[in-house]
Amino acid sequence: MSELTEILKETVHRLFSELVTRKLQENAEVGKWPDGLWDTIAENGLIHPLVSDKNGGAGASFSDTYEIIFAAGYHAAPLPLPETILASWLADISGIQIPKGPLTVLESRNNSPLKIRQDTGGWSMTGTAPRTPWGKSAKYLVTVADAGGELRVAILEENSGEITSDTNMAREPRDLIHLDQTPVAAVSNPLGYEFTRDTIRLYGALFRSAQLTGAVQRVLDISTKYALEREAFGRTISKFQAIQHQLASLAAHTAQATMATETAFRAADRGDARFEIAVAKIIAGQTATQAAETGHQVHAAIGFTYEHMLNFFTRRLWSWRAEYGSDSQWAEELGRRAAGRGAEMLWSDLTEQQV
Repeated sequence: MSELTEILKETVHRLFSELVTRKLQENAEVGKWPDGLWDTIAENGLIHPLVSDKNGGAGASFSDTYEIIFAAGYHAAPLPLPETILASWLADISGIQIPKGPLTVLESRNNSPLKIRQDTGGWSMTGTAPRTPWGKSAKYLVTVADAGGELRVAILEENSGEITSDTNMAREPRDLIHLDQTPVAAVSNPLGYEFTRDTIRLYGALFRSAQLTGAVQRVLDISTKYALEREAFGRTISKFQAIQHQLASLAAHTAQATMATETAFRAADRGDARFEIAVAKIIAGQTATQAAETGHQVHAAIGFTYEHMLNFFTRRLWSWRAEYGSDSQWAEELGRRAAGRGAEMLWSDLTEQQV
């Protein structure tokens, strides 16, 4: 890790430690926007790390961006930071002016793809985007849409289309957005071959993997601290072999998920990272399941109460592991890829991956 990356890591953890309070999390769960938190991270240049210097961003790498998103997961920051980072990056690399304010992304799905068309009145979009993160809170919505067989980045203004409010298990907004010839604020030129119809899903999975590893690490830290303090039968529960085994197993899998996700972010800096992103989302999702189980087993009944901080992380783990493709869906994709390339390519595909 470079000195600049270390400084970034320390800065973002310090900010979230100071600003993400229990009260702020509770207020966010009932729909109150965290103005102070958003303004502070924006002032510190953390919302557009992947945007080039000339367009007002930090010009950082994906590897540096990992530290920001990991910290957001570790502190359960209740705001669309990963979505804003992804949306602003898409706008930047497609040549569109970077929108101001909190952003989100619309995922185009096979059963209702997002399509744009141009007529005398300008560009409009049709389609449905279910489970959109922070759909009603975002100032702009960004997506990769089909334009008559060509892919373009398109931007919609806030409150575009028909929005039905919903939340995930962590009470984060996951809104249904229905568009019917809805006016589009900006459209890019046709995109290159490196973009596909599931670009949002791919990079969304990458960013969720970083959030998952952050939240998993926090559950491990909380559970270890609790085990060292909680006493039963005259000694701390950390002395019991069963507890030691559970925490040691979780620590090993947390390290594995962290390494897989860091590798995927480094691969994204090099170019095509689809294989590494799939591996990261699989391992992070599986580790999230284990972390939630272990965390609640170690804490016993108190861990299931709303008053204890554990639930703010385990509810996010249960929610995030399914978003932008579950571990089983990404495993299925890797299986199809391996089968398609043939048995003779399997060993080289696995051993020649850069880390």
